Amino acid sequence: MTEQRIAIVTGGSRGIGRAVAERLASDGYGVAIAYASNDAEAAEVVAGIEAKGGSAFAMRADVADEQAVTALFDATEQKFGRVDVVVNSAGIMILGPLADFDLDSFDRTVRTNLRGTYVVDQLAAKRVRDGGAILNFSTSVVKTLLPNYSAYVATKAAVEALGLILARELTGRDITVNTIAPGPTATDMFLNGKDDALVERLANTNPMHRLGTPEDIAEVVSFLAGPARWVNGQVIYANGGMV
Repeated sequence: MTEQRIAIVTGGSRGIGRAVAERLASDGYGVAIAYASNDAEAAEVVAGIEAKGGSAFAMRADVADEQAVTALFDATEQKFGRVDVVVNSAGIMILGPLADFDLDSFDRTVRTNLRGTYVVDQLAAKRVRDGGAILNFSTSVVKTLLPNYSAYVATKAAVEALGLILARELTGRDITVNTIAPGPTATDMFLNGKDDALVERLANTNPMHRLGTPEDIAEVVSFLAGPARWVNGQVIYANGGMV
């Protein structure tokens, strides 16, 4: 009998993270869902997974706090016995022109998106079992370089770099490290503050003329978390072919 694989998904109570948690659970993973603040949403995700016969639990954790992340890994190992896959989908996006950008907002963005990924990756490098996978999240805006995204893109470009380096530092352990860079995806975080005309324009930046869905991105995670053992140290642009 094949041993069940276990995944930690940060930002797993909503948006892409929720779709990832649900997809991995449907793939047969035991799932630990880390979330920032919304207890009700996290409980709803767990209940939905369990209703379909899956196994999951949720735990509030600040990804930038190394003690909270250590507790998350401890709790996952206590419940499931191990950690095979870590998916870093926690993130925030605050937009504005660089010249006028509030530096407190910049610090918040760096703390969650960059420090948070670094802290989680640091624990993952020590505690993911050989044969596992570590997945980080960037954005396709690293290539398109849209105005008002300077703080967000700066953190995500750094995330891409650290993932490429970590893949090489884990030489010999058969642990893959890849970064997924979604294009415009229909989540609350993406849609917030955008009018219908802007959403339509962004949806038409790819040949499929639609926004991505969280499930589109979760499908990529499913591939990279399990069967894609020969894909390592890569940035995967999951954006429908946007230029």
